[in-house]
Amino acid sequence: MKIDRHGQAKILTPEEIKALFSPEFSNVRDRALYGVMLYTACRVREAVQLRKRDVYDLKGNVRPEITFRKGTTKGKLATRAVPVIEDLRIRLEEYEPRKKNPFLFPGKPNSTRQDIFLHSDSAQLLLRKACKRIGIEGVSSHSFRRTALTEMSNAGVPLRVIQKISGHRTLDELYKYLEVKEEQVRAAVSHLTECRNY
Repeated sequence: MKIDRHGQAKILTPEEIKALFSPEFSNVRDRALYGVMLYTACRVREAVQLRKRDVYDLKGNVRPEITFRKGTTKGKLATRAVPVIEDLRIRLEEYEPRKKNPFLFPGKPNSTRQDIFLHSDSAQLLLRKACKRIGIEGVSSHSFRRTALTEMSNAGVPLRVIQKISGHRTLDELYKYLEVKEEQVRAAVSHLTECRNY
């Protein structure tokens, strides 16, 4: 768990996710941002740099996939597309980004530039404030990514598929994100009694 921004980001429980997506603690834009990070397992920098056309078609409908452009991904290695599941579609349909700004999550316009995106530090601050109101500790924007990747792994999704979604270059990099609980270790070891033939 993260303490004062040190350590690994907390894996969110279903109750914590529900609270973060509650209108009581987060506005429509923040819920859309959290949804993008959770349901695509992307990094906060990738989420805030999304352009509206990476998410919506010309008629304003949510596309079947969100495109993360090569230039906005860590290492700038490859463009990746992640399918939009129904929960994310609902969040994106509720959200209406500013019309004149090309970015999905616009930053504050200034006198010289109208086309800026929400800074990742600002997104982190919004999340910290929401977590403080809820009373959750150890959460960062990476909590969404770690939660998504761990949940997929726990559900038995093959690691190569998870790697394709996450954009990690190697499986070694992906392993660092996956949380293994003590009860999982105990359950694995308990299978040894089933294998005994003596």
